[in-house]
Amino acid sequence: MLEKINEIKHQIEQDIVNIKNSNDLENFRVKYLSRKGIISELYDLIKSIPQDDRPSVGKAINELKIYCQQVFDNKKQEIENLSNIITEQIDLTLPGRRRWVGSLHPLTKTLKEIKFIFQKMGFDIADGPEIEEDYYNFEALNFPPEHPARDMQDTFFISDKILLRTHTSPVQIRVMERTTPPVRVIIPGRVYRNEAISARSYCLFHQVEGLYVDEGVTFSELKGTLVAFAKQFFGSNLKYRFRPSFFPFTEPSAEMDITCFLCNGKGCRVCKQTGWLEILGCGMVDPNVYKYVNYDAEKYTGYAFGMGIERITMLRYGIDDIRLLFDNDIRFLKQF
Repeated sequence: MLEKINEIKHQIEQDIVNIKNSNDLENFRVKYLSRKGIISELYDLIKSIPQDDRPSVGKAINELKIYCQQVFDNKKQEIENLSNIITEQIDLTLPGRRRWVGSLHPLTKTLKEIKFIFQKMGFDIADGPEIEEDYYNFEALNFPPEHPARDMQDTFFISDKILLRTHTSPVQIRVMERTTPPVRVIIPGRVYRNEAISARSYCLFHQVEGLYVDEGVTFSELKGTLVAFAKQFFGSNLKYRFRPSFFPFTEPSAEMDITCFLCNGKGCRVCKQTGWLEILGCGMVDPNVYKYVNYDAEKYTGYAFGMGIERITMLRYGIDDIRLLFDNDIRFLKQF
């Protein structure tokens, strides 16, 4: 009989652990503590055991009942406490909490749209390493060693020959090395320059480079491509102009300006009172560049262009501080 009482106690210990709610607790009470429960049945069995064993068995049953009642009471208090906590946390009179849905970063949105426009024009997308060799970043792009043009870009050097790329133009060389004309690609990516961080400059920014090389490519095609892009991106009523400029890897070179749409060309702080905003640089690929990729400069011509995504994003959304694009301030990002 004592062995059976120990088995029941062991079963009680197992059952009490599995109780999760008030329904489980009531089932436990009925099973062990009710008038027809297991413990009551034990009392009925006392009369069937020898007279000498009845005191010890009766004492064991009483202790079992007390133990069962204690674990029942403890579990009941635990469930009630948990219920009170949940009730305090949920106020059904409060309005529902708004769930904020994430959105694309403005830089990502701008880049996706630029890619879409140029892909419709027949451009493929190429990519290259951000940790670059001096050869690809400068030398093969017609920046000879010690050439003053290298000072146009403040560079993060890792070693004498390894650096963080200062533009996406090195990918032009990598693409031409492994591809025979015609070549028509855009090259989006991050670039790095050792510049002081301010409202208009940052040490990290994004560019989209464009390259088209084939027989008979002209500056007029370059102009037509860029005007078509600008009108699709900024609007068909856009006014634009091309100004002569200098880039070591293009000749002739130009910069493209559009009318400042913040002041409609009247002059403001953003356009420095000129009424114009520069959006990109471009030009015909310098024949010297073809020597590094074994292209016949007498047979092939081509154009290249490059634009800063941050600048275009700031123009598109009226952002006056480039640092806002990198601060991850949720108050700023929620506007997009």
